[in-house]
Amino acid sequence: MSLADARRLALAAQGFDRPRPARTVSVRDVLRTIRQLGLIQLDYVNVLIPAHYQVVFSRLGPYDRTRLDEVVYRRRDCTEQWAHEASIVPVEHWPLLRHRRETHRVRPWGFERVLERQREYVSWVLDQVRARGPLTADDLPEPEGAVRRIGDRWGWSLAVRRQVLEAYFGYGRLAVATRLPNFQRAYDLAERIVPPRHHASRVDVDEAQRRLLLAAAGAHGVGTAADLADYYRMPMRVARPRLAELVEDGSLREVRVEGWREPAYAPDGARPAEIRAAALLSPFDPVVWYRPRAARLFAFDYRVEIFVPKEKRRWGYYVLPFLLGDRLVARVDLRADRPARRLLVQAAYAEHGVPPGDTAEALAAELRVLAGWLGLESVRVGRRGDLARRLASALRA
Repeated sequence: MSLADARRLALAAQGFDRPRPARTVSVRDVLRTIRQLGLIQLDYVNVLIPAHYQVVFSRLGPYDRTRLDEVVYRRRDCTEQWAHEASIVPVEHWPLLRHRRETHRVRPWGFERVLERQREYVSWVLDQVRARGPLTADDLPEPEGAVRRIGDRWGWSLAVRRQVLEAYFGYGRLAVATRLPNFQRAYDLAERIVPPRHHASRVDVDEAQRRLLLAAAGAHGVGTAADLADYYRMPMRVARPRLAELVEDGSLREVRVEGWREPAYAPDGARPAEIRAAALLSPFDPVVWYRPRAARLFAFDYRVEIFVPKEKRRWGYYVLPFLLGDRLVARVDLRADRPARRLLVQAAYAEHGVPPGDTAEALAAELRVLAGWLGLESVRVGRRGDLARRLASALRA
């Protein structure tokens, strides 16, 4: 398979092989997108918009964001789970992740010791949810007579009550009933959230792993063992034998991609002749979240620099790749200036070897669409980056 074929196959699998709906985006459109992707990673960095909302926008264009909330928290077609990190998954994936919940390791690492020391409090929290219905961490007191806050790997201070709820969520005893306007989770008993046929369903561990890898392959179009394993954070020692079984039974075929050292795997399907996408991608979009794959497919060296000190950042704080056709042609550092109702392009860079003129015009058009969707009235371009001047001119035009 040529590298160009692999790119087109990968983008088609991610929903970029069709135009955005010309009509109002429906709940069914949103649900179809989530099911095609298999999962959407949750991220609430709000420099622009929480990333999971943008993943849907990149494929469907402007839509009412409450449609996503409706699919997850009211219709219960999807639910929150640990999958590729904290994620939105189709509710039918609940049984496939049961073995993960049964071996869940609570966060932050070492919090098991707090759970052990505070057994009475931990049991009381679950009893409160059972009796009172959906609760947030703010609805509960902290435990008495013990450390009330714990550290986190990023240096944040986390409330014990919040982490107890999170532990029950990881174990599958609780599920997320809704999100408050401040994005805080409200938890309820999982059996009151997940439809009974999915909550009670049990799938053999090996079969669950095969089905997760098949879902990953469907969302990749073509991918190496490492690519597919990363999608649902599956250890390679587990993924490799399951992939061999899927090849043996004909569910996947092993292929060679031009320039890739490792063999790849693909489900049967037609290879699209072209991709006509134009979309800004969230830093947490499945197209780019596994950096080695982005480098292999697009020759795109990408790193999220949120946690990099300002003086050491190469591209910017919240940098989005720009997909045009079947290539990643530019990257822009964006911020929503909500008080001034402006979308700020703090830096704009063209990728090496990409004609900047066509890129600037297409990117300007997408920035206007994005700004309108965010309720912002204008787009302002800063001076940083080799694409900034052309982009500013295209926006003025």
